[in-house]
Amino acid sequence: QEEKKQLTLKVEELERKLETTSAQNIEFLQVIAKREESIHQCQLRLEEKTRECSSLAHQLEIAIEDAKNQVEQTRERAISRERAAQSKLLDLETQLSKNKSELNQLRQSKDDAERRYESRLQDLKDRLEQSESTNRSMQNYVHFLKSSYDNVF
Repeated sequence: QEEKKQLTLKVEELERKLETTSAQNIEFLQVIAKREESIHQCQLRLEEKTRECSSLAHQLEIAIEDAKNQVEQTRERAISRERAAQSKLLDLETQLSKNKSELNQLRQSKDDAERRYESRLQDLKDRLEQSESTNRSMQNYVHFLKSSYDNVF
């Protein structure tokens, strides 16, 4: 009876471990879902920055065309307008450069997040496989204990 109690306690402990492992698997799946959402958000920000860069490029083209028209009207107005346009051009180029830099950083961040996600996903797959292997081992051990118990009695 003492052995039966011990075996029963071991079986209960193994069942608790199995429940714990199942809970961890659920947590891992939730972490994966959060990571996927994060990647999705990064992609949305990347698309937004791309549209913004396109808009800035269009604004830059408009500013350059305005500067050309002003040069044709009068020489004095052209000089003052050209200075303003050059200043605006520099600002736009600086902003465009900044946005391109941010875009590159976002792309790198997205790539890093994807690599981390893939790494984490592989890690979780490995852990799941290990967990399943442990579960199978535990089930085989419980089956062995049951068989041994039946053979003894």
